[in-house]
Amino acid sequence: MTPETVMTIARQTLEITAILAGPMLLSSLAVGLLISLFQAATQINEMTLTFIPKLITIGLVILIGGHFLLEQMVNFTRNMIQNIPFVIG
Repeated sequence: MTPETVMTIARQTLEITAILAGPMLLSSLAVGLLISLFQAATQINEMTLTFIPKLITIGLVILIGGHFLLEQMVNFTRNMIQNIPFVIG
């Protein structure tokens, strides 16, 4: 296994991780920001107020985009398994 192969696999792994985690993290960030603005405007300083909306948002993202995310993960895994003979040999 050459260093180039290791770097390619590492790059692909980081890309698929960003693709899988990105939508959930960005939507959670947006909801957290909106609730923080609401808390600042109303001076409600409750730390647990953001938990349920973020949880609901992440659930909706998984519900809406779950098929795409699962497809990306399966394609990546299938590609890695199919390339085992080329990596070893």
